[in-house]
Amino acid sequence: MTEELFEQLNFVENPLFETIIDNLLAKQYSVVNNFFSSEEVAILRNSLIAKYEADRFKKSAIGSKTNEEIDKTVRGDFILWMDENSANAAEQIFFKRINELVQYLNKTCFLGILHKEFHYAVYPTGTFYKRHLDTFQNDDRRKLSIVCYLNEDNWLPENGGELTIYTETEAFNILPFPGRIVIFESQVLEHEVKVVKASERLSITGWLKTR
Repeated sequence: MTEELFEQLNFVENPLFETIIDNLLAKQYSVVNNFFSSEEVAILRNSLIAKYEADRFKKSAIGSKTNEEIDKTVRGDFILWMDENSANAAEQIFFKRINELVQYLNKTCFLGILHKEFHYAVYPTGTFYKRHLDTFQNDDRRKLSIVCYLNEDNWLPENGGELTIYTETEAFNILPFPGRIVIFESQVLEHEVKVVKASERLSITGWLKTR
């Protein structure tokens, strides 16, 4: 039995991942609640907070890594890049789930996702990220953008910090509730993070990339 046939015979359809695919095909974005359990969110949030309190985050910049520029009038978050090769126990939970999604997308949709990059993000009160597109003129490898929210369970809508996605016909606001993830086409949909009005907005943000 060939390896390819073996994989086909052992393929199990994942209803959640199929819903994500259907959403992406229909409207170019997908919002999934409880992608991570409340226990997993708490573990990831504690990991983020520990690193943030250890002063390991840096002010975010705009542009590619080779052409970065800090501009507080455009974005105000603080970030810390995640390294899967040196991931702690909490981050291994995150990457395991993301890798399952990547493998499923590549197997069913032939997306050719070969790389990924993710970072923790903290938006203090009063910060935002103006409307933009997640791609660069000299680098179009980003295929899908992913945001995973790690806020407390008691996060209120009046805290702000919602993600607004702009389609051709509407502006869709997504509240950053814990465990929720948002996946959208990086090169197609413009989006922004509205002003955080209370507390700190915590998340993991990243991209699935082709060659």
